[in-house]
Amino acid sequence: MTLQVPDKGLLSEVEKLCSIKNPYSYSEENDRLFVEAMKQNITWHQERCEFYRQLLDQEKFSVDQLKTIDDLHKIPHIFANFFKRNEIKSISEEEVSLHLTSSGTTGQKSQMFFDDWTIGSAQRMVEWIWEENGWIDDKEDVNYLLYTYEPEEGSKLGTAYTDNFLCKFAPINEVFYALKFLGKDKGHKFDVFGCIETLKRYEKEGKPVRIFGFPAFLYFTINQMKELGLDPIKLNPESFVFLGGGWKGNQDKAIDKIEFYKQVEEMLGIPDQRLRDGFGSVEHCIPYIEGKKHEFRIPTWSRVVIRDVKTLEPLGDGEVGYLNFISPYITSVPANSVLMGDLAIRHAGGNSIFEGPWFEIVGRAGIKKNKSCAVAASELLKEFDGGAK
Repeated sequence: MTLQVPDKGLLSEVEKLCSIKNPYSYSEENDRLFVEAMKQNITWHQERCEFYRQLLDQEKFSVDQLKTIDDLHKIPHIFANFFKRNEIKSISEEEVSLHLTSSGTTGQKSQMFFDDWTIGSAQRMVEWIWEENGWIDDKEDVNYLLYTYEPEEGSKLGTAYTDNFLCKFAPINEVFYALKFLGKDKGHKFDVFGCIETLKRYEKEGKPVRIFGFPAFLYFTINQMKELGLDPIKLNPESFVFLGGGWKGNQDKAIDKIEFYKQVEEMLGIPDQRLRDGFGSVEHCIPYIEGKKHEFRIPTWSRVVIRDVKTLEPLGDGEVGYLNFISPYITSVPANSVLMGDLAIRHAGGNSIFEGPWFEIVGRAGIKKNKSCAVAASELLKEFDGGAK
């Protein structure tokens, strides 16, 4: 099926922006295109979603206020947590092609709805970034270790959906899920010893290994190996680690990212340049993927604003504040400007790290009862004596 926007007449600039194949193409022309695409997207939701129309009226916002890329901070934002309590759509039920949630077995769940264009566009962005990095390989079968939920019938978990989607970029020899599904009554359980045995078996097989999912579970696997006095495993050097979801509920156990990568390289034999982290959410599916120096690069289909934690006013580069993602790609839900609970610093780029804009995550300011996928997953670690110590 050819990927196209729901209405070419009303969303022509949105389609044009999201069809830029180079994920890190920065120019004045692309800035202009981004502003025009945002205007179209805002108008689209304003005409199709009563909640969004009232929000714009309340904030006295008009698309005429968007003159240049520097005006994007004026767009009314919606807190990511809002989607945990409300089901908001700009499309009919018949147009919903995918329904995903952000949470696991406990806590409030974000309910996000996708039409063909929205989910297709986001997946294409991921593919283009992976292609840019040279991570798409159809030459050799790959063994997968997924630190995510083993699928159950009818599962709508966003993290499991994403990790399984990533398996399309290299042929599957075998997939092992770290969070085993024990049945509807028992839920999932972290199988740390199964992960260790699987890694040892993958070492003997010699095929490249791809490890995706929550970083905390990979860390506890390595930690358990050390506690057992096991020798380091040397996986195929073409193996690849791509993590996502953060530590969240295990932040007290989190270690410095560079130190974490060092331990992964030491215990699994995967070189640092093939250890990457991804950042995103079911509320905002634009892929933010680490570069070679572990910076979260901002793709051309998105812009990032950092907001003061007290006033929510926009801050300059180099200052710490709430992370505000802005993108016109989504046509199914008015999530075109989402304010996350994460604290971050934006950098303009143009230096030795990366020529384009990027950001770093410095912490999280969340409300305990609003649990994400990673928080729900972290509760499984409490049953694991080795990791919970």
